[in-house]
Amino acid sequence: MPSHGIDEEEKPCRACTDFKTWAKKQNRVTSPSPSKQDIPKRTDCPLDKDELGRSSWGFLHSMASYFPEKPTHSQSSDMARFFNIFAQFYPCEPCALDFQEDIKKNPPKTSSRDELAKWLCERHNTVNVKLGKPKFDCSKVHERWRDGWLDGSCD
Repeated sequence: MPSHGIDEEEKPCRACTDFKTWAKKQNRVTSPSPSKQDIPKRTDCPLDKDELGRSSWGFLHSMASYFPEKPTHSQSSDMARFFNIFAQFYPCEPCALDFQEDIKKNPPKTSSRDELAKWLCERHNTVNVKLGKPKFDCSKVHERWRDGWLDGSCD
């Protein structure tokens, strides 16, 4: 697997860094660019680490909340394989290695929708704790990712 570390000849990995850190490192590696005021802000740039994380968690939680309530053996097996493959190819190498290690200790639970959603919420909370973020109440995963909040604020 190629290194995502930064050296003088390699551009910084945007998927491994938050935008501000990436931009600072990018400026050191490349030649000076025109003033930021002269360049309009684009909305179609590559995702930084934070954007990639939010998007990935959103996708994974949505997928878990729409997983069959009573999956077939094949669906359960495929979903477990999916998480292992996802962890292998996640673009942020430190994040991927961390997730691989976590799912080795806590293999995917895929015997039902609720079990998968709770397992994934616990994995996400493991990351939240490492990042100093608040834990999510795992009893509310389907409200957040499938049904909408009980107060009707998503309707």
